[in-house]
Amino acid sequence: MTESEIQTAIFDGLRKIAPETDPRQLSPAANLREALDIDSFDFLNFLISLHERLGVEIPEADYGRLTTLSALVQYLSKKLPREPTKAS
Repeated sequence: MTESEIQTAIFDGLRKIAPETDPRQLSPAANLREALDIDSFDFLNFLISLHERLGVEIPEADYGRLTTLSALVQYLSKKLPREPTKAS
């Protein structure tokens, strides 16, 4: 899965919990909960939706590290299988 596909999954999940916002306008370093004005329950539901969509286990111990768009993309990139590269 590419970073672009991961970002699309993240944006789709964010739109479900904060439909009045445009996640594409978020700074990669912005705190998602603060920028979208969402509470911990909404953020938990967002992480659950990512787990369901991507099939990635996100342990509760990692929640505190996943506060920004950049951190989420990086974290999920490491957990998801990479696209095979084509031989030249």
